[in-house]
Amino acid sequence: MNNKKKIIAPILITVFVIAYYIFYFCILCSAFAENIVVLIILGIIPIVLSMGMIYVCVQRIKEIRSGEEDDISKY
Repeated sequence: MNNKKKIIAPILITVFVIAYYIFYFCILCSAFAENIVVLIILGIIPIVLSMGMIYVCVQRIKEIRSGEEDDISKY
């Protein structure tokens, strides 16, 4: 049960950051609506950042489940 509480924070942060990226892309869509090439290029940035956030979240959840919650103390 204690691990489930610790897993909630990385998931919430990931959801909020990805929501911010979606909002960012919507703002870009409204600013550059007439140029599709610019939209595609600027749309790649939030997609790549979102994929990175999901990867980091999955790695953090794996660390929490394996018991390595304070991995900085190893160094």
